[in-house]
Amino acid sequence: MKILHAFVQPRSGGGSLASTLATIDIGRKQGYEIEVFTRKSSDYPNNFTGRLHAAVSAFYAPDSAREFEEQLLAFKPDLVHANELFPYLSPKILEICKKHSIPLVMTCDDYHLTCPVRNHFRNQGVCTKCLGGKEYWAVVHNCRGNMPESIINAAYNFMVRKRRWISKHVDHFITCSEFTRQWLVDNADIDAKHITSIPHAIEIPEEPADAGAGQYAAFSGRFVPEKGIDDFLAAAAKCDVPAKLSRNINHFVTINLPDTVDVVVTTQRHELDAYYRNARMLVFPSRWFETYGVVGAEAMAHGIPVIAARIGALEQLVDDGVDGFLYEPGDTDDLASKMQRLWDDPELCRTFGSAARRKAEARFSHARNFEQTEDVYRTVLTAGRENTK
Repeated sequence: MKILHAFVQPRSGGGSLASTLATIDIGRKQGYEIEVFTRKSSDYPNNFTGRLHAAVSAFYAPDSAREFEEQLLAFKPDLVHANELFPYLSPKILEICKKHSIPLVMTCDDYHLTCPVRNHFRNQGVCTKCLGGKEYWAVVHNCRGNMPESIINAAYNFMVRKRRWISKHVDHFITCSEFTRQWLVDNADIDAKHITSIPHAIEIPEEPADAGAGQYAAFSGRFVPEKGIDDFLAAAAKCDVPAKLSRNINHFVTINLPDTVDVVVTTQRHELDAYYRNARMLVFPSRWFETYGVVGAEAMAHGIPVIAARIGALEQLVDDGVDGFLYEPGDTDDLASKMQRLWDDPELCRTFGSAARRKAEARFSHARNFEQTEDVYRTVLTAGRENTK
């Protein structure tokens, strides 16, 4: 099978990009012939000139559309698999796929179909005011914290929705959780038959860690308001549990943390793995509708239990009382109590960690991801052949 992947690589990386690259790597290892059409945000300066280029590209990127069509015609893929296109890839590439009768699959790792800023988060909580074609609220509330950027994001979503570039041209959608799948069915007018949830592929270590011997409660991820780091630190201050935070060196930091907070900045994968394996638990205190929870799944693969907010896909990631705990978002007393319980009971940590490891092996492995992704590809290709008869 020949697959052409099309996506933008954000400057700060993140779970979506990691998942896309993993899907490409897995496909190649399984014998697929794969080419990539991509743009990197890091190729453009992080200043006014770079932002201006991004703004223009979001609405008018004839070079990317032309170059995509040239690669499409030269490679002749069986199928195109798209991910995030904003802002450097023209959404017109979706139209080009239809023009040449190439089936199109799109992965939705965030809420770009229903929220101009992609996370449904504002004022420390969930926001859904833009649903139903009301993108103007992103401008009214200046959701990007930068009025020109808020206007651009809102206008882009309006343009894509009104021209039906995605809804009209994508044959099948993939989400990384059942929560996100149902959200798009309910709020983005996508037929349930044309959308499938496939968890991100997670590397499963050869041996699990000993969660009961862990030295701290861990947080890992982007240092941004929607991740709920303040809740984690507040809960840690209410109980006798040492807390440690980790982020990748490429992640943007948009919150202020006290100088006393213990932070690990990782540059290589093995550093993050060591961070997980030395933890007694991973805390996932998000305040937004997480679409999956990559760091939670990664910790579980190491045999580390997870305490997560009962919100979005996290409620489906963790089985409460089986491989971790769930708590009500923003309830730092509830979170502190559950952190203390795991800290005081190493055997419970080991029991939860073993269950977490089994779940990761069954649901998040590369083999399972490939099996499910291939099913989608073959379903789309079969439907395409039947439609041409």
